[in-house]
Amino acid sequence: MALYVYHAFSRDGKKISGTVDASSSKSARDQLAKSGLFIVSINLVTEASKQKFSWNFFGGSVSVKDKIFFTKQLSVLLKAGVPLADALSLLSEQSEGKLKAVVVALRDGLNEGRSLADGLAAYPKIFEKIYVQLIRAGEASGRLELVLQRLTEYLERQQELQSKVSSALTGPLIQLGLIGGIVILLLVFVLPQISGVLEGQGQKLPAATRFLVGASDFLLNHYLFLIMICAGIYGAFAYWKTTPSGARTLDSLKLRTPIVKYFARTNAIVQFSRTLGMLLEGGVGLAESLDIVCNIVDNRILVDELKQARESIVKQGRVAEYLKKTGLFPPLAIYLINTGEQSGSLDVMLTQVAKQYEGELSELSDGLVARLNPFMMVVMAGVVGFIVMAIMGPVIGMSQNLSGMT
Repeated sequence: MALYVYHAFSRDGKKISGTVDASSSKSARDQLAKSGLFIVSINLVTEASKQKFSWNFFGGSVSVKDKIFFTKQLSVLLKAGVPLADALSLLSEQSEGKLKAVVVALRDGLNEGRSLADGLAAYPKIFEKIYVQLIRAGEASGRLELVLQRLTEYLERQQELQSKVSSALTGPLIQLGLIGGIVILLLVFVLPQISGVLEGQGQKLPAATRFLVGASDFLLNHYLFLIMICAGIYGAFAYWKTTPSGARTLDSLKLRTPIVKYFARTNAIVQFSRTLGMLLEGGVGLAESLDIVCNIVDNRILVDELKQARESIVKQGRVAEYLKKTGLFPPLAIYLINTGEQSGSLDVMLTQVAKQYEGELSELSDGLVARLNPFMMVVMAGVVGFIVMAIMGPVIGMSQNLSGMT
């Protein structure tokens, strides 16, 4: 079987491009013809171009959801006794788009004598180092289906945790954006109409109203300048945070900002414990496992601390002692890791530490969202209420004056 890329027209004249898995060009044409397509061109995706093709034709990477699907289904098929090459063939039939091209390449590589881990290593933007190394260890130990099951659990927990942390931190930002949108709407569309009427009556406006009128005039007269300034600031910030000094400064701020610093540290503990425990359970050596873990933690300040500890851990073979010196891990985590070292079940205890702090992180995320939502509603009500009162106060005063004159 091979992968072919085709360009065709449907019966209603719509241009269609895609891939088809077939034993020959003729077989591919027959499949497409049965689907009611009129073929313009069909070409074999050669082994040398498969990786490039999967990026260029499909435009990037495979989603986390697709990767979880691939990992879970492959684990189920292997547990059912299906040979690996046949399992990949079945998965290629169930997959679409980017994932299909990758699975076909993995299957063909396996048939040519390459290992699954070597095939996965050709797609570093999809399968990170921890994924490849665990698959390699699973193939060597004959426990590939168990490793795939652990990877599925790892990916699902990682996705769930990232989703919770994101919702806790981005929710307030969305609400602030909503407040800003309402303020701009009132200043641009509502206030100019009312202020014209009030000033026409010769009425002296209150200080709050004059402030809002001035802000509205400035916004209307200089909106292009303001947009350019905001775009420039955003662009400069986006570039700055990609530089080494900018990234380190931001990571340092995360560790000093209330609430955010707890998220950063606890998330690092979970990443370290979950990943190291899974790698050790999968049979990966301690030194290589620590290298992988240091590449996964996403805070450079914490990574530097872990890298310093890594050298001592590899030389002395004592994990808990040197993790304690980083100041990153709380006493309970150190105690559990030390217990795991003493009992010879370090991988089990690391997994337990990850579960413990995943639970705490999840509870904090839920609690933070529950507290911030009412607070942001109060802020929104206060800002909008201030603007409405600044507008309606003079309007009410003008209507009272008019009624007094009559």
